[in-house]
Order: sequence, then C-alpha cells, then structure tokens
Amino acid sequence: MPAAGARDRETRTRPEDVDAPGSAEPFLPLQRDLDHLRAAAATCRGCALYARATQTVFGEGPVHPEVFFVGEQPGDYEDQQGRPFVGPAGQLLERALAKAGIERSKVYVTNAVKHFKWEPRGKRRIHNRPNAKEIAACRPWLDAELDAVKPTVVVCLGAVAAQALLGASFSVLRQRGQLLSANGLPVMATVHPASVLRAPDEDARHAAELAFERDIESVVPIIRASKAA
Repeated sequence: MPAAGARDRETRTRPEDVDAPGSAEPFLPLQRDLDHLRAAAATCRGCALYARATQTVFGEGPVHPEVFFVGEQPGDYEDQQGRPFVGPAGQLLERALAKAGIERSKVYVTNAVKHFKWEPRGKRRIHNRPNAKEIAACRPWLDAELDAVKPTVVVCLGAVAAQALLGASFSVLRQRGQLLSANGLPVMATVHPASVLRAPDEDARHAAELAFERDIESVVPIIRASKAA
C-alpha cells in the first residue's frame, strides 16, 4: 500500500506538471564525499520524479568496495524505507553474493535513478520504467558516486543501468557478462534480479537464478587480481 505522503502527492501533483531543470548537476555539493553527496541528494529536484516519490534513495556501502552494483531505480519497498535493494530483488542479490563468496559488507549498491517512478493500480504503486531524460538527469549522481567510492569493478543490473553507463545501444541480452569499461573502470552487465523473480514458472526461475549467480561469480577473478596487484 502506498505511504500516506505518496498518496497525497498522487492527488496533488503529476510529474508532467512539475518544473525541473532537467539535470541533477545544480544540486551536487562542492564536497563530493559520500556523506555530502547523500545529504545533497535528499533535496534533489533535478527531474520531476521527486514530486511523487516518498524520498530520495541514495546508494549505500563502503568506499573502495569490491563491487559497485547499479540497478534501475528504487522500488516500492526502497521508496518507503529509503534504502536500495531491500525488497525481494535485493534478497535474491544477497543470495547470489553469498554463493559467490562476496561479502555483502564489501559491496556498494545504488540505482541509475534515485526516485521511484510509479503509476497507481488500485491501491498499489506499480513500477514505471524511467525514460531517457530522467536517466540523463540523474546521471551526475551516479558519476559522483563512482568518483567518491572508487570501486574495483562495476556490475550493471538490467538494461537501464547498463545503457546509462555503456550507451543506448548496449544490449544485455547480447552482451551479458562481457567485461567492458566506463568511467575508467571495468564494467560488466547482467539482468536485474527483479527479472528473475518475474520468470513464468519455477523451472524458468531456477534457471534464471543460476545464470544470474554465474554472472555474479564471474567478477570474483577481477576482485582477486586487484587484491594481488
């Protein structure tokens, strides 16, 4: 069920009626460490999505993480709790990390878009994919996070995250698991864990989860090589 504040915003404001500069850049702080970035992001009005979201959902994790995971946008759970990847998709990601032997405390998780974009369906708030302008407007936050935390490797979860960093022509279906480069960092893309949860039946879901786990495991040699360097 939507939070009370979200229901109020639904009746008052439509995103298309909000005047926004079209970029988060004016809202970035002079000091670009994570604490200052997170505080500044809480008041971001760079695109219209803030008008109906409960709050900004900024990234979470340590500086110099082994892996920097970037997804599409916060979902309903994340919007209400103010933390990324705390819903079912986040639980699936945590299982994959555990199987790969990657400590959850050593990864950073965030999204390409920091506000929940949704549409009402009865009493529920249903995810609505952000468009190119919204993704571009939020890109300064993602670049600032990458610069601040300096990860070993970046893993894009889903098409929106991958295209935000690797370009609009990138295809997760065709280029899944390939090691590429963006922002001067090694980058690999896989599906979003939410897509695994949407598999049509139990067998398909099991196969999709195994494939996702293999993708996560594929970054382990990069982490080991970085530690040995």
